[in-house]
Amino acid sequence: MTAIKTYHALKVDEQKCIGCTHCMKVCPTEAIRLRNGLASIQEVRCVDCGQCMRACPEKAIYVEQDDIDQIKQFKYRVVLFPSIMIGQFPEKYTEDQIYSALLKIGFTHVFEVEQPVGFLKDSIKEYCRKEKKHKPHISTFCPAVVRLIKIRYPSLVDHLIQRKSPHDLGAHFAIEQLKKQGATEKEIGLFYVTPCSAKIASVKSPVGEKESIVDGILNMNAIYNRVMKAIDDQEAPDSTKQRQNLTRDGILWSLTRGESKHFGERSMAIDGIHNVIRFLERLENEEVPEIDFLELRACDQSCAGGILMTGNRFLTVERLERRAKRYSPSWKFKDSPIQADAEKIKEKLIADKIQPKPVFMLDDNRSRALEKMNKAQRIICFLPGIDCGACGAPNCQALAEDMAQGKAKMSDCIFLQQLWQEEGKIKATKAFKNVEKKWGKDRFQADCNKRGRRNEGF
Repeated sequence: MTAIKTYHALKVDEQKCIGCTHCMKVCPTEAIRLRNGLASIQEVRCVDCGQCMRACPEKAIYVEQDDIDQIKQFKYRVVLFPSIMIGQFPEKYTEDQIYSALLKIGFTHVFEVEQPVGFLKDSIKEYCRKEKKHKPHISTFCPAVVRLIKIRYPSLVDHLIQRKSPHDLGAHFAIEQLKKQGATEKEIGLFYVTPCSAKIASVKSPVGEKESIVDGILNMNAIYNRVMKAIDDQEAPDSTKQRQNLTRDGILWSLTRGESKHFGERSMAIDGIHNVIRFLERLENEEVPEIDFLELRACDQSCAGGILMTGNRFLTVERLERRAKRYSPSWKFKDSPIQADAEKIKEKLIADKIQPKPVFMLDDNRSRALEKMNKAQRIICFLPGIDCGACGAPNCQALAEDMAQGKAKMSDCIFLQQLWQEEGKIKATKAFKNVEKKWGKDRFQADCNKRGRRNEGF
């Protein structure tokens, strides 16, 4: 059976890339190398966190997304979006106006995916009660973190909670609601508006399920711009009924501690992928005291800091917290108008067991991997340890590993080349040609308009 290739939403536009190394230096999984003066993403290591896209001053790294025109194929065109999207809009626009504008751009139905989050909350609590062997239980809300654990911390895979994300929950909920109105599943098109690239990847090649129920995934930034063109200051029709199941818990779910606060005192919330990595290192080395639940998010301020968000993340959080105060804290199944759908939806929330796929080993064969590791350690003795990135790798250790795998040469290090010139082992012309081969011809000519200066693009 052929393994399904993992989809990646982040792509490099070679026409725009200037080889500035910004992306390579911020990548948390060392997935980027510079080849011929251009950034190249190693797909096996990429978790689609989007740090590279945020750091690029040339906008050479972009997100591949579905075309919104494909919604026309369906009779019932459902837009699914997280509550975080509402926090993007200026306060002068009401929820009704935003909902109305989404209908104007072509959708027939509007659903905030966290409406039935009570089902997910109870389902996770049930899982945590039954599964006591692998603690802490780690949330699977953030797909970038799930992929990170799968490839870099395979020993922690059993700690991942076998439950799907809110967008899957919202999709099933929307289908059940539309079926009651006489729609058939073939007539319903479900389109999720995402705040990040990791969720695009999780829909295109999901982890924990064979395929996603969502038909298409749309860039939140692009949808925001379309809505802003369609929205107006006139009073919009009342859309309260479309949010009748939305609660304070649901609105805050995508924010930091929006999830962990529901699962006991011994729970933690960590945002920012570099913070997550540092904590997972400690957890894997058993340096963390006993914890029951971990909420790990790749972006600073969680989804409010997603790379496809338009507004300032701190203002978005503040708007959502104020919005949440207008809603009841949560609803109970017995009082909910969707109680009849509870069991049906909760069954579909259970994810398949996630399998580890370690890619940070130097070789699949254990003995060869040990040989390469020893070789890399010997090589590192000769490298300067400056971690300048001029070799096209993020640091000297990464270069040594690349060399051990036959993907790089000692001459890639410009400092070694300088040493060899001093010792007469290589001519200056040859050394310069080596550098040109790595970074491109005419790269070192004076150019006062070159991009990539301090803080440019951030």
